Amino acid sequence: MKCENCTKKECSNKQRNEDRQNTPADVLNSNDENEEKSEFHKLANAKIFLSDCLACDNCITSDEAVRVFQQNQKELFHVLNLNKKCDTSKHKVLAVSICPQSLPYFAAKFSLTVTEAAQRLCGFLKSLGVHYVFDTTIAADFSILESQKEFVQRYRHQNQEEHAIPMFASACPGWIQYAERVLSSLVTPHICTAKSPQQIMGSLVKGYFARQQNLSPDKIFHIIVAPCYDKKLEALREDFHTPLYNSQDVDCVLTSGEVFQIMEQSKVSLREIAEVAFDTLFDGVKEAELIRHDGRKSDGYLEHIFKYAAKELFDTEVKDVVYKALKNKDFQEVTLEKDGETVLRFAAAYGFRNIQNMVLKLKKGKCSYHFIEVLACPGGCLNGKGQAQTEDGKPDKALLRQMEDVYATVPVRLPETNRQVQKLYQEWLDGMDSMKVHPPL
Repeated sequence: MKCENCTKKECSNKQRNEDRQNTPADVLNSNDENEEKSEFHKLANAKIFLSDCLACDNCITSDEAVRVFQQNQKELFHVLNLNKKCDTSKHKVLAVSICPQSLPYFAAKFSLTVTEAAQRLCGFLKSLGVHYVFDTTIAADFSILESQKEFVQRYRHQNQEEHAIPMFASACPGWIQYAERVLSSLVTPHICTAKSPQQIMGSLVKGYFARQQNLSPDKIFHIIVAPCYDKKLEALREDFHTPLYNSQDVDCVLTSGEVFQIMEQSKVSLREIAEVAFDTLFDGVKEAELIRHDGRKSDGYLEHIFKYAAKELFDTEVKDVVYKALKNKDFQEVTLEKDGETVLRFAAAYGFRNIQNMVLKLKKGKCSYHFIEVLACPGGCLNGKGQAQTEDGKPDKALLRQMEDVYATVPVRLPETNRQVQKLYQEWLDGMDSMKVHPPL
C-alpha cells in the first residue's frame, strides 16, 4: 500500500505502522502504572494518533512514535508535582513558550481579543505553577531575518550555485521531516538553513535565558504550546539536544487543544482568569504589547522575504503583497515586475497535495519560483490539527474563520524594528554577521 503523503511507489513502513497508527498514547505508555498519582494526574490520558501528525508515516520510527505519544499533559503535571516535593534537587524551573498562532484559538473559544486571551492564558498557566511564560514571536523574528538574508545571498549566487534557487522555507516541521526523510537530496539543498522559530526559542530559553538566570539547561523544563502535532516530532531532533547536560532544548510540546483540555478538566474559563503580562527573556522586563508578522495565517515568511528582497535586490518598496490564486486557495503566487520582466516569483504551497506538485515540478526542472513558503497544514498554521478540528476529527471551519478574524486584528511589526532582537544579536550571538549567526552556504 502507498502512504497518503509518500512520493514512493511502495512504502515499506506502511504495514508495520498501520497497527500503531490507531494505537493511542495511553496504550503505548507502559510506565503509567508506576507513575506517582497526584491531583495533577486526574486528567485523562491524551489520545494522540500517528494520523494526527502531518508528516508521512514513513518519516517516523517506532521509537519516535512512542516519544511523541509521551509528550502530553502528564509531563507538565509530573514536573508541577515534583516542584511541590521537599527534595529541591528534583525541582525544575517551568517555562512555557506560546506560538502566536495558538492565541487566536483561545480568543475564539472564549470570545476574547487575542491580547486578552494571551494575558489570561499566561495567568492560567502561572496559577498552575508555571514560572515563566514567553511569546515565541521573538524567535520568529530571528528566523525571518536570517531567512531574508539567506534568500538574497542565494539569489545573487544562483548562476554559480546549482541548488541556490528555488529556496524552500524551513519553518514547518512537518514539511522538513517529510523533505529530509522522503525527498532527501532532491530537495534538501534548496531548504533554507535558518532554524525554525521553535528551534530558536529552545536555544534562547535553554541557552541565553538559562545563563541570565544562572541555571544549567537541565534545570529548566521548557514547554511549547503550538497549533500542530508536528512540533512534537521536531522537539525530538538530535540537533535540538545539548549533550553536555543531556537536555533537549524543548522538553515537551502541547497543542492548543491539549491546553484547552486541561481547562475543561479543571472547569476553568479564561474569562474568569486575571490578566498577567507575558515575560521576556530579559530579567524583570514584561512584554509590552502583543504583535504579529505579516502573513494571513502563519508567521509570514513569504511576505517579509518578498518585501526585503524587492528592496535589497531591486530598490523597490512593496507596501502590499498581492496574491494570485492558482489551482486552489492553498497554492498562490506573488510576483514583482521590473521594466516589463518578472524578477521575483514567489509561491505559497500549503498542504501535501500542493507540496508534491511543487516537488514534481522541481524534479522535472520546471520550477520557476525563486522562493516557496511551504506549510504542511492546508490553510496554514492557524489550521493546525492540534486546534482547528471538531471532536470527531473533522476541520472546524467556523472556528477557523473566527481565528482568522481575530488574528487579523493583531498589530504587525517588522522583525527589523524589534530592539530586543538587536540586543540579543549583540549579547548572545556576537553580532548580526558573526559565524554563529550566518554560516556560509
